[in-house]
Amino acid sequence: MDMETIVKQTLLITGGAGFIGSNLCEHFLSKGYDVVCLDNFATGHMHNLDKCLHNENFKLIEGDIRNFDDCVKAVRGVNYVLHQAALGSVPRSLEDPITTNDVNVSGFLNMLTAARDEKVKRFVYAASSSTYGDSEGLPKVEDVIGKPLSPYAITKYVNELYAEIFSKTYGLETIGLRYFNVFGRKQDTNSAYAAVIPKFVQQLMRLESPLINGDGTYSRDFTYIDNVIQMNELAISTVNASAVNTVYNTACGDRNTLNELMQYLKAYLSKYDSKINDVEILYGVNRKGDIPHSLASIDKAKTLLGYDPKFSLEEGLKEAVDWYWNNLKEKK
Repeated sequence: MDMETIVKQTLLITGGAGFIGSNLCEHFLSKGYDVVCLDNFATGHMHNLDKCLHNENFKLIEGDIRNFDDCVKAVRGVNYVLHQAALGSVPRSLEDPITTNDVNVSGFLNMLTAARDEKVKRFVYAASSSTYGDSEGLPKVEDVIGKPLSPYAITKYVNELYAEIFSKTYGLETIGLRYFNVFGRKQDTNSAYAAVIPKFVQQLMRLESPLINGDGTYSRDFTYIDNVIQMNELAISTVNASAVNTVYNTACGDRNTLNELMQYLKAYLSKYDSKINDVEILYGVNRKGDIPHSLASIDKAKTLLGYDPKFSLEEGLKEAVDWYWNNLKEKK
């Protein structure tokens, strides 16, 4: 796609005020796209959009994907949808499965239907590695999944089933991106369901002892935000017919234990405050719904989309730690 073509393209990013969504908004505005953001600010933040709000190519719609009229309004005149809006978190879904289902399933179906009716070119959506459930094989390969281990995982699997049906029945092009433990700038540290990396970073910055669930030997495929942005860009730009109407692991293709993660965080944060090196790490019980190990095969994304992740865990953590140190208002 040349620049002249790109300038004429309009993207809708649902959940655009969230962690991943706001990074996508900034990126695609910088590439010359017109960007529409739909968010109800249940978990997103207006400050995440500070760099977007005064851009003439940016439009903010405050609305809820559970409201079909809001979805219809948001997709009007849109070429591509990047659907990021969801209620994340396994623990939250265990505490409140009904709301998780309303947002992640009913809201998703609303968006698919609105996109179909508007004849949107392609619908790219945030899927989840939680779909692999109790499947024990490593690395995780897209066409081999197990049974879900949480209400959240069920909702994300149902998303994939609905997307497949809309592709087959209505001809709507869909691509699902199964995110693996995404981290990076603007990830919320203050949520009750904060992801492990921003939570640990804030605790270490305050010289508080982080609590690792389990003995720290559980491992994850931690994936830096810029790798995720690359996958979204490839998903909307591919002209390979065999690359659409399917799902892709969106990951680094490597795994690290929580103990290794903590060592990296201590090392990178200690350059700002040497006392962080001496913070004691606490260990607790394993969390319900957690799988012991997660590692993605990214061969499919490499082959069909040309995916080439630029950031390893260490490289991404260095950037994320610098961002957090310079941007967190409360450091102690």
